[in-house]
Amino acid sequence: MISLRLRMFVILLAATCAVWASAFAWIHHSTAAKVDRVLDARLAEAARMVSSLMSDRRIDVDAAIALAAPAPAGEDYFRQLSCQVWRLDGARVAGSTFAPEAKLAQQDGFGTNTVDGIAWRVFAVTNVERGVRVMIGDSLAMRERLIGDVTRGLILPSLAVLPVLAGLIWWGLSGGLRPLRRLAGDLSVRDAEELRPLDRRLPTELAPIQSAMNDLFARVEAARERERSFTAFAAHELKTPLAGLKTQAQIAARGDAGQRARALTQIEASVARTDRLVRQLLDMAAVDARPGGEDRVPISVILRDCVQMTEALARGRDVTVRVRIDGDMPQDRLLLGAALRNVLENAIHASPAGGVVQIRAGAGRIEVTDAGPGIPAEDRARITERFFRGRRPTYGGSGLGLAIARAAMVKLGGDIDLHPAEGGGEVAVLRLS
Repeated sequence: MISLRLRMFVILLAATCAVWASAFAWIHHSTAAKVDRVLDARLAEAARMVSSLMSDRRIDVDAAIALAAPAPAGEDYFRQLSCQVWRLDGARVAGSTFAPEAKLAQQDGFGTNTVDGIAWRVFAVTNVERGVRVMIGDSLAMRERLIGDVTRGLILPSLAVLPVLAGLIWWGLSGGLRPLRRLAGDLSVRDAEELRPLDRRLPTELAPIQSAMNDLFARVEAARERERSFTAFAAHELKTPLAGLKTQAQIAARGDAGQRARALTQIEASVARTDRLVRQLLDMAAVDARPGGEDRVPISVILRDCVQMTEALARGRDVTVRVRIDGDMPQDRLLLGAALRNVLENAIHASPAGGVVQIRAGAGRIEVTDAGPGIPAEDRARITERFFRGRRPTYGGSGLGLAIARAAMVKLGGDIDLHPAEGGGEVAVLRLS
């Protein structure tokens, strides 16, 4: 990949060359116009002076031209002008050494004519008193040569400076990109575990990059902290029921029939808690890894699946689940399913025997209302945090259910709200985008 410095150098150098090319074109055009005006004025002045120097006798035209209009410095432009004197009746009176034999002009004033294959710029003036027309001509090829020499004299010094300017541009870019190289150096020497914010003073253009990097470091640190907490909690939560299972299995193996029955009951309860914990851990991992919107099915299908999956739990706790669907729309099956299933399990666990859990879906929201004691006011601010069980937990949950629901709803572009239900209980509102 081409370097940023080289790319900027090429762009700046190309822009500079384009500006200079435009300036050179303007210089050439302006120089040509000014030289033409000066040389035209010289033609007119020379013609009028030759006319004024004429007398009744034959004159030396070359001497008159030399007196009227000295040639520019340098041998290349010597004898640039040619002169002819013609009587008004059409007879040639005189001509300079380099003047053609044919007439340079047919009328007074300025004109551009081709004589004997050579293009001339001509000025003619009539001397009525002497009955002659004086014509002074200037070779256009010589004019163009003069214009080219003048233009080159202006442009060549500028072209000689171009390599110096290119070097200055490269040097300036190198200095301008030095803070970026320092920032890259700071990052390259960092250890993978070092996520402290960058605090280098940078130019305004690089400040957003440093700010974005610091935000990234903060998010990575938060994610790693969640992973550490998740791993530690999962290990602890899995260790406790597994130790209990081992103890109850030993009791069942050594005890009498009554102890064996109680131990098997405890084993069954421990297996159920472990199963729910493992499922919630898998739900959390799936929610964190899923972008959302991949497998969209109607909400009614997701509700049916969740009710079926929690049917055994509801029956075991003698809780009735009622569903009402006022509107249907497609949603992500995994994300909404994870959110709804965990909210529904929490509602069933919170409801007493004989209680009713009501689910109502429609108008971009799903409401799940339980018949439990509700969430204490002091726990509401943290109830959706991972592994937070509340200060007075009503059952032995892991503190992951509402956290999973919140994470899944955020992935869907929505959220979850919790508030007390009228007449007791809690209402969980899943807001859909």
